[in-house]
Amino acid sequence: MRIGELAARTGTTRDTIRFYEKVGLVEGRRLPNGYRDFAPETVEWLAYVRTAQTLGFTLAEIARHGEELREAPDSAEALSALFEQKIRIVDARMAELAALRAELAARVGTGCPLRTA
Repeated sequence: MRIGELAARTGTTRDTIRFYEKVGLVEGRRLPNGYRDFAPETVEWLAYVRTAQTLGFTLAEIARHGEELREAPDSAEALSALFEQKIRIVDARMAELAALRAELAARVGTGCPLRTA
């Protein structure tokens, strides 16, 4: 399918698909007239990419783990492991943000909030 149809079917823009192609997330072959042609499976893959981004995965993580998942004998188990890893990262970030919030709250009303506590 051509890039316009792929964009319409996935709710993405042509520019986004071109970017994904540039960074290696999708692959389209070039027709003799120069148009891009994408396999039908690209629709499902782009849905996966968008969902993974919504869940906090970066494009680099998606590219890296997408390849791993394709080769995993049990993709549900592999996905669960990725989710558990991401949960640990989110938990650590939340702890960092909580500490930052506490530090900021402690400096409220101190006259000069940038002074060393």
